[in-house]
Amino acid sequence: MSEFLKFAYEVLSQVVYNLVTWVAAFIRLFITGWVQYFLIFKTYFPTLNILAKILSVLLMLLLLAIPVVIIILLIRRMILHHQLKADSTDNATLYREIGRLNKQVLDLMEEKNNILALKVNAMGGVERIPYMGASALTEDTIPSLENVTGNEIPSGRAMEAMVENTDPNKAPLVRAVIEGKEDTNVAHRFPKLSLVDVKYKDFQPPQYDNEISLQEFTEGYRMFAASQMGLYYTPEIVRRFVAGMAASKLLILEGISGTGKTSLPYSFSRYMDNPATIISVQPSFRDRSELLGYFNEFSKKFNETEFLRALYEANYNQTPTLIVLDEMNLARIEYYFAEMLSVLEMPSKDEWILDLVPTAWKGDPYKMDNGKIHVADSTWFIGTANNDDSTFTITDKVYDRAMPIELNERADEFECEMYPACDVTAEHLEYMFQKAKEDYPISDELMEKMQKLDSYLITRFKLAFGNRIMKQLYDFIPVYVACGGTELGGMDYIIARKVLKKFESMNVSFVRDEITGLISYIDKTFGEDGMPDSKEYLRRIQNLY
Repeated sequence: MSEFLKFAYEVLSQVVYNLVTWVAAFIRLFITGWVQYFLIFKTYFPTLNILAKILSVLLMLLLLAIPVVIIILLIRRMILHHQLKADSTDNATLYREIGRLNKQVLDLMEEKNNILALKVNAMGGVERIPYMGASALTEDTIPSLENVTGNEIPSGRAMEAMVENTDPNKAPLVRAVIEGKEDTNVAHRFPKLSLVDVKYKDFQPPQYDNEISLQEFTEGYRMFAASQMGLYYTPEIVRRFVAGMAASKLLILEGISGTGKTSLPYSFSRYMDNPATIISVQPSFRDRSELLGYFNEFSKKFNETEFLRALYEANYNQTPTLIVLDEMNLARIEYYFAEMLSVLEMPSKDEWILDLVPTAWKGDPYKMDNGKIHVADSTWFIGTANNDDSTFTITDKVYDRAMPIELNERADEFECEMYPACDVTAEHLEYMFQKAKEDYPISDELMEKMQKLDSYLITRFKLAFGNRIMKQLYDFIPVYVACGGTELGGMDYIIARKVLKKFESMNVSFVRDEITGLISYIDKTFGEDGMPDSKEYLRRIQNLY
């Protein structure tokens, strides 16, 4: 044990000695050593020539600058630390003040609720107050005269007498609800949606064609658009559009102006005898209220939009409903369309629900359930997009969920006989999509080649086929083949638009150097004549860089 203590003493002594020596050397270097530096300078300076004297002075100034810079940095560090500590204290005080002000706002809103309740009571109020304020944020109960004011609620003939004695011009909404009594003059807070209920009350659906095949359906559309609307599209574009409907509820049509991006979904909806609703997106779009509308607390009505009307009407109509968002990237899609993107990602279509108002009122539309409407499975959202200085870039979040289709060329005109519209249900369209997956499954050979390409992209570019892309691939290719395309052509289009497009957000020099090798690998795996879209897309990216 004594040997260990001796060993420890010697080691620690040496450590302390080295530490003290280092500190002493640092002090001599930057503080006490200056006496010696100046003595050396004074000794040699008279013997030096002019150039040497200038250099010696510069050397002394440089040596002097080192401790001065160190001292300045230390002082700045201490000042910054003090400021950050003061800012942290100020932020804590500010957060407490914000919390206190928020509480006061909630208290004031609750007081306003109480005042409104008392006014309604004085006018001949009813048990349920059609107003939701701060209490909706903090409580689960709906405000009423009884739980807000504590007054007992009259019932039966007493309540009817109170309502009859009120001025109908002053309290139209109070008269809307009478306990246990039907009122035909109830005020509708959703007038447009209520008109949809009236429209379909005695609606007689047309005779639907449930025997048509996908190839007949797509070719019939080309004939209809050409003969009745003077619009011409190539079979390839129509195949991609229909297959895109099978793969996603959101399609994005891209391309230069004048190629028929807006006309394609509009004419397609006319072909199905259910004209599309076209929404002109404005740069001011910021949130869901731009599409769905909002409840006006003063008029007690919901400011409805055409987008909301089309969504609601799709719950009645068996025909596929197309809603076109024209120039959709004039505003940020992930802002104003965020809720729809989330709803469409829900695995169960029973969960495709949009909340419009917190509670149900008497007179609400028939297809609305407790202030919520259902997004029908027969609804597709078609966005058109231009890529120029006036638009926002469409983010990967949106592209991954959508099916992009490029329209960069005009189709040649052709003559055909007048072709009628086709009445087909969304249910039968979905049936044709499912039948195509059974009749034209993706071959094992093509899937094996795709797995090889996937491994190459992971190794060289850290890119992979995600689960969402794989699902879209299994939905897109069979329908593409059923519409008259080839299996490899469908695979080529998906890879070019869904996978290789991610190269645009990668390192420029890295992508440019590796693209040539990727094209060679595609030629080796799929053949020199295979995957023309993917290779053309890669060369286009390479030329841009």
